[in-house]
Amino acid sequence: MPVRKIITYPAEILEVTCEKVAVFDKKLTKLLHDMYDTMIEYDGVGLAAPQIGLAHQIAIVDIDDENGTIEMINPVVLETSGEQNGPEGCLSFPGIYGEVNRPNYVKIKAQDRKGKFYTFEAEGFLARAILHEIDHLHGILFTSKVTRYLDEEELEGLDEE
Repeated sequence: MPVRKIITYPAEILEVTCEKVAVFDKKLTKLLHDMYDTMIEYDGVGLAAPQIGLAHQIAIVDIDDENGTIEMINPVVLETSGEQNGPEGCLSFPGIYGEVNRPNYVKIKAQDRKGKFYTFEAEGFLARAILHEIDHLHGILFTSKVTRYLDEEELEGLDEE
Protein backbone atom coordinates (compact mmCIF):
# COMPACT_ATOMS: atom_id res chain seq x y z
CA MET A 1 0.00 0.00 0.00
CA PRO A 2 1.25 3.50 -0.72
CA VAL A 3 2.81 5.58 2.02
CA ARG A 4 1.05 8.94 2.24
CA LYS A 5 2.68 12.32 2.79
CA ILE A 6 2.48 13.56 6.39
CA ILE A 7 0.91 16.99 6.67
CA THR A 8 2.90 19.21 9.03
CA TYR A 9 1.96 22.25 11.08
CA PRO A 10 0.87 24.98 10.27
CA ALA A 11 -1.39 23.29 7.68
CA GLU A 12 -4.96 24.44 8.25
CA ILE A 13 -6.45 20.92 8.08
CA LEU A 14 -4.72 20.02 11.34
CA GLU A 15 -6.97 22.45 13.21
CA VAL A 16 -10.39 21.60 11.76
CA THR A 17 -13.11 19.42 13.22
CA CYS A 18 -13.32 16.34 11.02
CA GLU A 19 -16.46 14.98 9.40
CA LYS A 20 -18.02 11.69 10.47
CA VAL A 21 -17.52 8.71 8.19
CA ALA A 22 -20.77 7.47 6.67
CA VAL A 23 -19.55 5.07 3.97
CA PHE A 24 -17.77 1.86 4.98
CA ASP A 25 -16.41 0.41 1.74
CA LYS A 26 -13.25 -0.86 0.03
CA LYS A 27 -11.93 2.70 -0.28
CA LEU A 28 -12.05 3.02 3.51
CA THR A 29 -10.26 -0.32 3.92
CA LYS A 30 -7.55 0.81 1.48
CA LEU A 31 -7.22 4.11 3.34
CA LEU A 32 -6.76 2.26 6.66
CA HIS A 33 -4.02 0.12 5.08
CA ASP A 34 -2.33 3.25 3.69
CA MET A 35 -2.54 4.93 7.10
CA TYR A 36 -0.97 1.91 8.79
CA ASP A 37 1.88 1.76 6.26
CA THR A 38 2.42 5.52 6.60
CA MET A 39 2.48 5.34 10.41
CA ILE A 40 5.05 2.51 10.31
CA GLU A 41 7.18 4.24 7.66
CA TYR A 42 7.44 7.36 9.82
CA ASP A 43 7.95 5.39 13.05
CA GLY A 44 4.77 6.60 14.73
CA VAL A 45 2.42 4.90 17.18
CA GLY A 46 -0.69 6.62 15.85
CA LEU A 47 -2.01 8.50 12.87
CA ALA A 48 -5.17 10.50 12.24
CA ALA A 49 -6.71 11.22 8.84
CA PRO A 50 -6.05 14.98 8.98
CA GLN A 51 -2.34 14.17 9.20
CA ILE A 52 -2.54 12.84 5.65
CA GLY A 53 -4.81 15.64 4.45
CA LEU A 54 -8.28 14.14 5.01
CA ALA A 55 -10.84 15.78 7.29
CA HIS A 56 -12.52 12.51 8.29
CA GLN A 57 -12.95 10.96 11.75
CA ILE A 58 -10.50 8.11 11.18
CA ALA A 59 -7.50 7.32 13.38
CA ILE A 60 -5.30 4.34 14.11
CA VAL A 61 -3.07 3.49 17.04
CA ASP A 62 -0.53 0.71 17.38
CA ILE A 63 1.89 0.82 20.31
CA ASP A 64 3.27 -2.62 19.46
CA ASP A 65 1.46 -4.49 22.24
CA GLU A 66 -1.02 -7.37 22.43
CA ASN A 67 -3.86 -5.12 21.20
CA GLY A 68 -2.38 -4.82 17.72
CA THR A 69 -3.66 -2.02 15.53
CA ILE A 70 -6.70 -0.19 16.87
CA GLU A 71 -8.78 1.34 14.10
CA MET A 72 -11.07 4.10 15.35
CA ILE A 73 -13.74 5.48 13.05
CA ASN A 74 -16.05 8.15 14.46
CA PRO A 75 -14.60 7.64 17.97
CA VAL A 76 -16.26 9.14 21.04
CA VAL A 77 -14.69 9.31 24.49
CA LEU A 78 -17.18 7.80 26.94
CA GLU A 79 -15.15 7.99 30.14
CA THR A 80 -11.76 9.03 31.47
CA SER A 81 -10.15 8.84 34.89
CA GLY A 82 -6.84 9.23 36.63
CA GLU A 83 -3.96 11.33 35.48
CA GLN A 84 -0.60 10.82 33.83
CA ASN A 85 2.08 13.21 32.69
CA GLY A 86 4.46 12.09 29.99
CA PRO A 87 6.33 12.95 26.83
CA GLU A 88 4.53 13.27 23.51
CA GLY A 89 5.59 14.01 20.00
CA CYS A 90 3.63 14.13 16.77
CA LEU A 91 4.41 13.23 13.18
CA SER A 92 2.93 16.59 12.17
CA PHE A 93 5.43 18.40 14.44
CA PRO A 94 8.78 16.80 13.54
CA GLY A 95 11.42 17.27 16.22
CA ILE A 96 9.07 18.84 18.79
CA TYR A 97 8.36 17.03 22.06
CA GLY A 98 6.72 18.06 25.27
CA GLU A 99 5.21 16.83 28.50
CA VAL A 100 1.44 16.53 28.36
CA ASN A 101 -1.06 15.77 31.12
CA ARG A 102 -3.72 13.27 30.06
CA PRO A 103 -6.11 10.88 31.79
CA ASN A 104 -4.52 7.53 32.67
CA TYR A 105 -7.67 5.62 31.66
CA VAL A 106 -10.00 6.04 28.70
CA LYS A 107 -13.09 4.21 27.47
CA ILE A 108 -14.16 4.92 23.90
CA LYS A 109 -16.92 3.93 21.54
CA ALA A 110 -16.02 3.77 17.85
CA GLN A 111 -16.73 1.93 14.64
CA ASP A 112 -14.53 -0.59 12.86
CA ARG A 113 -13.82 -0.68 9.13
CA LYS A 114 -17.15 -2.44 8.51
CA GLY A 115 -19.15 0.13 10.49
CA LYS A 116 -19.72 -2.13 13.50
CA PHE A 117 -19.74 -0.28 16.83
CA TYR A 118 -17.40 -1.39 19.61
CA THR A 119 -16.16 -0.10 22.95
CA PHE A 120 -12.53 -0.20 24.02
CA GLU A 121 -10.74 0.57 27.27
CA ALA A 122 -7.10 1.51 27.68
CA GLU A 123 -4.68 2.67 30.36
CA GLY A 124 -1.27 4.27 30.47
CA PHE A 125 0.62 4.87 27.24
CA LEU A 126 -2.13 3.30 25.09
CA ALA A 127 -4.72 5.65 26.61
CA ARG A 128 -2.36 8.57 25.92
CA ALA A 129 -1.93 7.54 22.27
CA ILE A 130 -5.68 7.05 21.74
CA LEU A 131 -6.53 10.43 23.26
CA HIS A 132 -3.79 12.14 21.21
CA GLU A 133 -5.27 10.76 17.97
CA ILE A 134 -8.88 11.53 18.92
CA ASP A 135 -7.78 15.12 19.66
CA HIS A 136 -6.54 15.34 16.04
CA LEU A 137 -10.07 14.57 14.83
CA HIS A 138 -11.33 17.65 16.67
CA GLY A 139 -8.54 19.97 15.52
CA ILE A 140 -6.80 19.87 18.90
CA LEU A 141 -3.01 19.75 18.67
CA PHE A 142 -0.79 18.32 21.39
CA THR A 143 1.17 21.56 21.45
CA SER A 144 -1.87 23.26 23.00
CA LYS A 145 -1.57 20.86 25.95
CA VAL A 146 2.20 20.88 26.49
CA THR A 147 3.16 21.84 30.03
CA ARG A 148 6.88 21.87 29.25
CA TYR A 149 8.85 21.35 26.03
CA LEU A 150 11.61 18.77 26.12
CA ASP A 151 15.06 19.01 24.58
CA GLU A 152 17.06 16.23 22.92
CA GLU A 153 18.93 15.18 26.08
CA GLU A 154 15.71 14.75 28.07
CA LEU A 155 14.28 12.56 25.31
CA GLU A 156 17.04 9.95 25.23
CA GLY A 157 15.61 6.64 26.30
CA LEU A 158 11.98 7.82 26.19
CA ASP A 159 9.32 6.45 23.82
CA GLU A 160 7.82 8.96 21.41
CA GLU A 161 4.33 9.12 20.04
